[in-house]
Amino acid sequence: MTPFTYARAQDRDEALRLGQGRTTAYLGGGTNLVDLIRETVATPDTLVDVTGLSSAIDETDGGGLIIGAAARNTALAEHRIVRARYPMLARAILAGASAQIRNMATVGGNLLQRTRCTYFYDTAGSHCNKRVPGSGCDAIGGFDRGHAILGASAACVATHPSDMCVALAALDAIVHVEGAGGARTIPLTTFHRLPGDQPEQDTLLEPGELITAIELPPLSFGQTSTYRKVRDRASYAFALVSVAAALEVEDGRVTDVRIAFGGVAHKPWRATKAEAALRGGPATAAAFRAAAVAELGDAKALRDNGFKIELVNRTLVAVLSDLAPVVDHGDRNGAAA
Repeated sequence: MTPFTYARAQDRDEALRLGQGRTTAYLGGGTNLVDLIRETVATPDTLVDVTGLSSAIDETDGGGLIIGAAARNTALAEHRIVRARYPMLARAILAGASAQIRNMATVGGNLLQRTRCTYFYDTAGSHCNKRVPGSGCDAIGGFDRGHAILGASAACVATHPSDMCVALAALDAIVHVEGAGGARTIPLTTFHRLPGDQPEQDTLLEPGELITAIELPPLSFGQTSTYRKVRDRASYAFALVSVAAALEVEDGRVTDVRIAFGGVAHKPWRATKAEAALRGGPATAAAFRAAAVAELGDAKALRDNGFKIELVNRTLVAVLSDLAPVVDHGDRNGAAA
Protein backbone atom coordinates (compact mmCIF):
# COMPACT_ATOMS: atom_id res chain seq x y z
CA MET A 1 0.00 0.00 0.00
CA THR A 2 1.31 3.43 -0.94
CA PRO A 3 1.61 5.78 2.07
CA PHE A 4 -0.93 8.62 2.20
CA THR A 5 -2.08 11.36 4.51
CA TYR A 6 -5.59 11.59 5.90
CA ALA A 7 -7.71 14.66 6.57
CA ARG A 8 -11.31 14.88 7.73
CA ALA A 9 -13.35 17.72 6.23
CA GLN A 10 -15.83 19.36 8.57
CA ASP A 11 -17.92 20.85 5.78
CA ARG A 12 -18.17 21.20 2.03
CA ASP A 13 -15.89 24.24 1.77
CA GLU A 14 -13.13 22.54 3.72
CA ALA A 15 -13.50 19.40 1.59
CA LEU A 16 -13.10 21.42 -1.59
CA ARG A 17 -10.05 23.23 -0.21
CA LEU A 18 -8.40 19.99 0.87
CA GLY A 19 -9.30 18.22 -2.35
CA GLN A 20 -7.37 20.39 -4.78
CA GLY A 21 -4.19 18.28 -4.74
CA ARG A 22 -3.25 16.44 -7.92
CA THR A 23 -3.58 12.95 -6.39
CA THR A 24 -6.17 13.60 -3.69
CA ALA A 25 -9.18 11.29 -3.34
CA TYR A 26 -12.43 11.88 -1.49
CA LEU A 27 -13.30 9.11 0.99
CA GLY A 28 -16.91 8.22 1.75
CA GLY A 29 -17.67 4.78 3.15
CA GLY A 30 -14.49 3.41 1.57
CA THR A 31 -16.11 0.13 0.53
CA ASN A 32 -14.45 0.31 -2.91
CA LEU A 33 -11.73 2.95 -2.58
CA VAL A 34 -9.99 1.22 0.31
CA ASP A 35 -9.83 -2.00 -1.71
CA LEU A 36 -8.34 -0.11 -4.66
CA ILE A 37 -5.69 1.43 -2.42
CA ARG A 38 -4.91 -1.89 -0.77
CA GLU A 39 -4.39 -3.50 -4.19
CA THR A 40 -2.31 -0.46 -5.37
CA VAL A 41 -4.77 0.18 -8.19
CA ALA A 42 -5.39 3.61 -6.67
CA THR A 43 -2.42 5.50 -5.19
CA PRO A 44 -3.64 8.85 -3.80
CA ASP A 45 -1.23 10.81 -1.65
CA THR A 46 -4.08 12.35 0.37
CA LEU A 47 -7.48 11.05 1.45
CA VAL A 48 -10.10 13.62 2.36
CA ASP A 49 -12.85 12.11 4.52
CA VAL A 50 -16.18 13.62 3.43
CA THR A 51 -18.53 11.56 5.56
CA GLY A 52 -19.32 14.75 7.48
CA LEU A 53 -21.10 16.24 4.48
CA SER A 54 -24.88 16.27 4.24
CA SER A 55 -26.62 12.91 4.57
CA ALA A 56 -30.10 14.41 4.52
CA ILE A 57 -32.84 12.98 2.29
CA ASP A 58 -35.42 15.71 1.73
CA GLU A 59 -38.47 16.15 -0.46
CA THR A 60 -38.24 18.96 -3.00
CA ASP A 61 -41.01 21.49 -3.64
CA GLY A 62 -41.88 19.70 -6.86
CA GLY A 63 -42.29 16.32 -5.22
CA GLY A 64 -38.89 14.85 -5.99
CA LEU A 65 -36.02 14.08 -3.61
CA ILE A 66 -32.65 15.66 -2.90
CA ILE A 67 -30.21 13.19 -1.38
CA GLY A 68 -27.04 14.28 0.37
CA ALA A 69 -23.94 12.58 -1.01
CA ALA A 70 -23.01 11.25 2.44
CA ALA A 71 -26.33 9.44 2.88
CA ARG A 72 -25.77 5.76 3.54
CA ASN A 73 -27.15 3.27 1.05
CA THR A 74 -29.19 1.56 3.76
CA ALA A 75 -30.82 4.84 4.78
CA LEU A 76 -31.80 5.57 1.19
CA ALA A 77 -33.22 2.10 0.56
CA GLU A 78 -35.28 2.29 3.76
CA HIS A 79 -36.58 5.84 3.27
CA ARG A 80 -40.38 5.91 3.20
CA ILE A 81 -40.59 8.12 0.07
CA VAL A 82 -38.09 5.98 -1.84
CA ARG A 83 -39.99 2.82 -0.98
CA ALA A 84 -43.33 4.36 -1.95
CA ARG A 85 -42.45 6.44 -5.04
CA TYR A 86 -39.24 4.87 -6.36
CA PRO A 87 -39.34 1.17 -5.43
CA MET A 88 -36.92 0.29 -8.24
CA LEU A 89 -34.24 2.30 -6.40
CA ALA A 90 -34.84 0.61 -3.05
CA ARG A 91 -34.71 -2.81 -4.69
CA ALA A 92 -31.56 -2.00 -6.64
CA ILE A 93 -29.74 -0.93 -3.48
CA LEU A 94 -30.86 -4.03 -1.58
CA ALA A 95 -29.62 -6.20 -4.47
CA GLY A 96 -26.24 -4.50 -4.43
CA ALA A 97 -24.22 -5.89 -1.55
CA SER A 98 -24.26 -7.28 1.96
CA ALA A 99 -26.07 -5.41 4.72
CA GLN A 100 -22.73 -4.50 6.30
CA ILE A 101 -21.50 -2.86 3.09
CA ARG A 102 -24.79 -1.03 2.55
CA ASN A 103 -24.53 0.33 6.09
CA MET A 104 -21.10 1.81 5.28
CA ALA A 105 -21.39 2.81 1.64
CA THR A 106 -22.44 6.36 0.76
CA VAL A 107 -24.58 7.42 -2.15
CA GLY A 108 -21.87 9.67 -3.56
CA GLY A 109 -19.29 6.93 -3.25
CA ASN A 110 -21.54 4.44 -5.01
CA LEU A 111 -21.52 6.63 -8.10
CA LEU A 112 -17.71 6.53 -8.15
CA GLN A 113 -17.06 2.83 -7.65
CA ARG A 114 -14.87 1.34 -10.34
CA THR A 115 -15.16 -1.78 -12.45
CA ARG A 116 -14.65 -5.19 -10.89
CA CYS A 117 -12.90 -6.51 -14.03
CA THR A 118 -10.33 -9.12 -12.94
CA TYR A 119 -7.67 -7.64 -15.20
CA PHE A 120 -8.20 -4.18 -13.74
CA TYR A 121 -7.37 -5.49 -10.27
CA ASP A 122 -4.44 -7.67 -11.36
CA THR A 123 -1.59 -5.15 -11.05
CA ALA A 124 1.07 -7.86 -11.10
CA GLY A 125 0.35 -9.68 -14.33
CA SER A 126 -2.33 -8.10 -16.53
CA HIS A 127 -2.48 -5.31 -19.06
CA CYS A 128 -5.34 -2.86 -18.49
CA ASN A 129 -5.89 0.45 -20.26
CA LYS A 130 -8.19 1.62 -17.49
CA ARG A 131 -5.47 1.14 -14.88
CA VAL A 132 -2.43 1.99 -17.06
CA PRO A 133 -3.45 3.94 -20.19
CA GLY A 134 -1.90 2.56 -23.35
CA SER A 135 -0.91 -0.79 -21.84
CA GLY A 136 -3.54 -2.87 -23.62
CA CYS A 137 -6.63 -4.85 -22.56
CA ASP A 138 -6.15 -8.49 -21.61
CA ALA A 139 -9.90 -8.93 -21.20
CA ILE A 140 -10.22 -8.85 -24.99
CA GLY A 141 -9.53 -12.44 -25.92
CA GLY A 142 -9.30 -13.40 -22.26
CA PHE A 143 -11.90 -14.38 -19.68
CA ASP A 144 -14.71 -12.13 -20.92
CA ARG A 145 -17.89 -13.81 -19.70
CA GLY A 146 -18.91 -10.86 -17.52
CA HIS A 147 -17.88 -8.09 -19.88
CA ALA A 148 -19.70 -5.53 -22.02
CA ILE A 149 -21.93 -6.14 -25.01
CA LEU A 150 -22.85 -2.47 -25.52
CA GLY A 151 -20.74 0.66 -25.85
CA ALA A 152 -17.36 -1.06 -25.56
CA SER A 153 -14.25 -0.09 -27.51
CA ALA A 154 -10.98 -1.58 -28.65
CA ALA A 155 -9.44 -0.10 -25.49
CA CYS A 156 -11.83 -1.50 -22.86
CA VAL A 157 -14.71 -3.95 -22.49
CA ALA A 158 -15.24 -3.61 -18.73
CA THR A 159 -18.68 -3.15 -17.18
CA HIS A 160 -19.89 -0.74 -14.52
CA PRO A 161 -20.60 -2.58 -11.24
CA SER A 162 -23.27 -0.45 -9.53
CA ASP A 163 -26.86 -1.60 -9.09
CA MET A 164 -28.02 1.69 -7.59
CA CYS A 165 -26.78 3.67 -10.59
CA VAL A 166 -28.86 1.58 -12.99
CA ALA A 167 -32.02 2.63 -11.16
CA LEU A 168 -30.80 6.24 -10.97
CA ALA A 169 -30.27 6.23 -14.75
CA ALA A 170 -33.83 5.02 -15.33
CA LEU A 171 -35.12 7.72 -12.96
CA ASP A 172 -33.32 10.59 -14.74
CA ALA A 173 -31.36 11.42 -11.59
CA ILE A 174 -29.26 14.58 -11.53
CA VAL A 175 -25.81 14.71 -9.91
CA HIS A 176 -24.91 17.94 -8.08
CA VAL A 177 -21.17 18.68 -7.96
CA GLU A 178 -18.97 21.53 -6.79
CA GLY A 179 -15.37 22.39 -7.53
CA ALA A 180 -12.95 25.24 -8.04
CA GLY A 181 -15.11 26.47 -10.92
CA GLY A 182 -18.29 26.56 -8.85
CA ALA A 183 -21.40 24.39 -8.74
CA ARG A 184 -22.92 22.50 -11.66
CA THR A 185 -25.32 19.63 -12.34
CA ILE A 186 -24.78 16.58 -14.52
CA PRO A 187 -27.53 14.17 -15.64
CA LEU A 188 -26.76 10.70 -14.30
CA THR A 189 -27.20 9.30 -17.82
CA THR A 190 -24.16 11.30 -18.97
CA PHE A 191 -22.21 11.38 -15.68
CA HIS A 192 -20.45 8.08 -16.49
CA ARG A 193 -18.46 7.81 -19.73
CA LEU A 194 -18.19 5.12 -22.33
CA PRO A 195 -14.56 4.00 -22.68
CA GLY A 196 -13.65 5.23 -26.17
CA ASP A 197 -9.86 5.59 -26.22
CA GLN A 198 -9.72 6.96 -22.66
CA PRO A 199 -11.18 4.22 -20.43
CA GLU A 200 -9.24 5.51 -17.42
CA GLN A 201 -11.75 8.40 -17.22
CA ASP A 202 -14.84 6.91 -15.62
CA THR A 203 -16.92 10.08 -15.23
CA LEU A 204 -17.23 13.70 -16.32
CA LEU A 205 -15.93 14.97 -12.97
CA GLU A 206 -13.09 17.46 -13.19
CA PRO A 207 -10.08 17.10 -10.84
CA GLY A 208 -11.02 18.22 -7.34
CA GLU A 209 -14.77 18.24 -7.99
CA LEU A 210 -16.94 16.84 -5.23
CA ILE A 211 -20.35 15.19 -5.48
CA THR A 212 -22.60 17.02 -3.02
CA ALA A 213 -26.07 15.60 -3.75
CA ILE A 214 -28.19 13.49 -6.07
CA GLU A 215 -31.60 14.76 -7.13
CA LEU A 216 -34.52 12.57 -8.13
CA PRO A 217 -37.16 14.36 -10.23
CA PRO A 218 -40.78 13.41 -9.53
CA LEU A 219 -42.09 10.51 -11.59
CA SER A 220 -45.86 10.11 -11.62
CA PHE A 221 -45.73 6.37 -12.36
CA GLY A 222 -42.58 5.65 -10.34
CA GLN A 223 -44.49 3.45 -7.91
CA THR A 224 -45.02 0.98 -10.78
CA SER A 225 -41.35 0.14 -11.03
CA THR A 226 -38.91 -2.56 -10.08
CA TYR A 227 -35.34 -3.79 -10.41
CA ARG A 228 -34.30 -7.30 -11.34
CA LYS A 229 -30.74 -8.59 -11.12
CA VAL A 230 -29.55 -11.81 -12.77
CA ARG A 231 -26.33 -13.17 -11.28
CA ASP A 232 -24.40 -16.37 -10.82
CA ARG A 233 -25.43 -16.79 -7.18
CA ALA A 234 -28.22 -15.37 -5.07
CA SER A 235 -26.09 -13.28 -2.73
CA TYR A 236 -23.24 -10.81 -2.98
CA ALA A 237 -22.48 -11.17 -6.68
CA PHE A 238 -22.28 -8.55 -9.41
CA ALA A 239 -24.90 -8.57 -12.14
CA LEU A 240 -24.51 -10.55 -15.31
CA VAL A 241 -27.39 -8.38 -16.47
CA SER A 242 -29.95 -6.29 -14.64
CA VAL A 243 -33.02 -4.28 -15.57
CA ALA A 244 -34.54 -1.24 -13.87
CA ALA A 245 -37.93 -0.32 -15.27
CA ALA A 246 -41.00 1.81 -14.62
CA LEU A 247 -44.13 1.34 -16.70
CA GLU A 248 -47.37 3.26 -17.21
CA VAL A 249 -50.18 1.51 -19.06
CA GLU A 250 -53.65 2.81 -19.94
CA ASP A 251 -56.26 0.78 -21.80
CA GLY A 252 -53.69 -1.84 -22.68
CA ARG A 253 -51.21 0.59 -24.25
CA VAL A 254 -47.91 1.90 -22.93
CA THR A 255 -48.23 5.62 -22.23
CA ASP A 256 -44.78 6.02 -20.68
CA VAL A 257 -41.83 3.86 -19.71
CA ARG A 258 -38.33 4.11 -18.25
CA ILE A 259 -35.71 1.39 -18.74
CA ALA A 260 -32.05 0.99 -17.88
CA PHE A 261 -29.72 -2.02 -18.05
CA GLY A 262 -26.82 -3.00 -15.83
CA GLY A 263 -23.99 -5.47 -16.39
CA VAL A 264 -23.88 -4.81 -20.14
CA ALA A 265 -21.76 -1.68 -20.60
CA HIS A 266 -19.05 0.56 -19.21
CA LYS A 267 -21.83 2.70 -17.68
CA PRO A 268 -25.45 2.21 -16.61
CA TRP A 269 -27.20 1.82 -19.96
CA ARG A 270 -30.35 3.87 -20.51
CA ALA A 271 -32.45 1.93 -23.02
CA THR A 272 -33.83 4.86 -25.02
CA LYS A 273 -34.45 2.80 -28.17
CA ALA A 274 -36.53 0.29 -26.24
CA GLU A 275 -38.47 3.10 -24.57
CA ALA A 276 -39.23 4.73 -27.92
CA ALA A 277 -40.36 1.42 -29.38
CA LEU A 278 -42.78 0.85 -26.50
CA ARG A 279 -44.44 4.27 -26.08
CA GLY A 280 -47.88 4.29 -27.61
CA GLY A 281 -47.79 0.59 -28.42
CA PRO A 282 -49.49 -2.43 -26.88
CA ALA A 283 -48.42 -3.70 -23.47
CA THR A 284 -47.79 -7.25 -24.62
CA ALA A 285 -44.93 -9.66 -24.19
CA ALA A 286 -44.36 -9.61 -27.95
CA ALA A 287 -43.99 -5.82 -27.89
CA PHE A 288 -41.68 -6.02 -24.90
CA ARG A 289 -39.42 -8.47 -26.69
CA ALA A 290 -39.41 -6.37 -29.87
CA ALA A 291 -38.32 -3.38 -27.79
CA ALA A 292 -35.45 -5.39 -26.32
CA VAL A 293 -34.37 -6.46 -29.80
CA ALA A 294 -34.43 -2.83 -30.94
CA GLU A 295 -32.20 -1.77 -28.03
CA LEU A 296 -29.72 -4.58 -28.57
CA GLY A 297 -29.36 -4.15 -32.31
CA ASP A 298 -25.83 -2.80 -31.86
CA ALA A 299 -24.79 -5.34 -29.22
CA LYS A 300 -21.48 -7.06 -29.90
CA ALA A 301 -20.67 -10.27 -28.12
CA LEU A 302 -17.19 -11.32 -27.10
CA ARG A 303 -16.05 -14.92 -27.14
CA ASP A 304 -17.84 -16.03 -23.97
CA ASN A 305 -20.59 -13.48 -23.24
CA GLY A 306 -22.99 -13.81 -26.16
CA PHE A 307 -25.55 -15.35 -23.77
CA LYS A 308 -26.05 -11.87 -22.29
CA ILE A 309 -27.98 -10.69 -25.34
CA GLU A 310 -30.73 -13.26 -24.92
CA LEU A 311 -30.56 -12.89 -21.14
CA VAL A 312 -31.30 -9.16 -21.43
CA ASN A 313 -34.17 -9.92 -23.83
CA ARG A 314 -35.79 -12.39 -21.47
CA THR A 315 -35.21 -10.34 -18.34
CA LEU A 316 -36.75 -7.22 -19.85
CA VAL A 317 -39.82 -9.16 -21.02
CA ALA A 318 -40.21 -10.67 -17.55
CA VAL A 319 -39.85 -7.34 -15.75
CA LEU A 320 -42.26 -5.42 -17.98
CA SER A 321 -44.78 -8.27 -17.97
CA ASP A 322 -44.78 -8.22 -14.18
CA LEU A 323 -45.33 -4.44 -14.15
CA ALA A 324 -48.11 -4.37 -16.75
CA PRO A 325 -51.65 -4.81 -15.33
CA VAL A 326 -52.79 -7.31 -17.99
CA VAL A 327 -50.35 -9.01 -20.35
CA ASP A 328 -50.56 -11.91 -22.76
CA HIS A 329 -47.78 -14.07 -21.30
CA GLY A 330 -47.90 -16.64 -24.08
CA ASP A 331 -44.59 -15.65 -25.67
CA ARG A 332 -42.48 -14.86 -22.65
CA ASN A 333 -40.23 -17.68 -23.87
CA GLY A 334 -38.87 -18.76 -20.53
CA ALA A 335 -38.13 -15.24 -19.31
CA ALA A 336 -35.42 -15.06 -16.65
CA ALA A 337 -36.62 -15.16 -13.09
